[in-house]
Amino acid sequence: MLLRGLHKVGVGSGMVMLILGLTSCGRKSSLLLERQARGPLNEEQAIALQQEWVLNPQTLSDDKNGLEVTVTYASPEYLVGFFRNRTVFGPYAGMNPYFSEQLVFYIRIANHTGKKVLINPDEFVILDDQSNQYQLLNPDYNTALAEAKAPVSTLTRGVIEEARPGYFGIGLPMGKLFAKPQQRFALLKMSGLQRGYIHDGVLYDGLIAFWTPHEHASHLKLLLTNIKTDFDANDVPQQVLEFSFDFGASLKGK
Repeated sequence: MLLRGLHKVGVGSGMVMLILGLTSCGRKSSLLLERQARGPLNEEQAIALQQEWVLNPQTLSDDKNGLEVTVTYASPEYLVGFFRNRTVFGPYAGMNPYFSEQLVFYIRIANHTGKKVLINPDEFVILDDQSNQYQLLNPDYNTALAEAKAPVSTLTRGVIEEARPGYFGIGLPMGKLFAKPQQRFALLKMSGLQRGYIHDGVLYDGLIAFWTPHEHASHLKLLLTNIKTDFDANDVPQQVLEFSFDFGASLKGK
């Protein structure tokens, strides 16, 4: 019995050491190791900085064949008010889930084409006048970034406080350790512009985010590409639309 007890304690202690090792190793998600832009590698350090941008104009609209698209630069002040709306976000309201290293846009699409359209925000891009192209950041990327920014000691303390006696001496809350920050993830999923069909007569809106551009950028072009419509009987699109929106860009206070 004594040996069995020692075995339980030993396994439990080993599990604690394993968890502490995981929480203290500082390994980042592979998502965070990707380049921030497709452009000159030697300019990467001038991208995705914690800066607030001013875009002019703040809102632009275009209409093609009855598909009306409006884009609005969602400044940090805009986002604070946006996510405080309890009517929309209920108990999750209050947090701005985006970071100061990111540029966010509110997209509004009104389909009056008489046909369905298919959008895929993963194909939307930003181009700057410094020869860089920025891809969309999805909710998983933002969640990984939040986890990388979170203090390790906070996670470790939460794991230890939730420990309970178990078969191997100590039961550890593995779900808590590996769970995504639920409020942030919920807000990103609820507010994000997602891939899918938009049928005739539907008004659809949401947010998209990119890294903040090169610090010397003065012009940005937002491209909403590969929007498919006019599907035939085999559901093959016969028409592809592209929207282009041009913004002047400057750092706030400069």
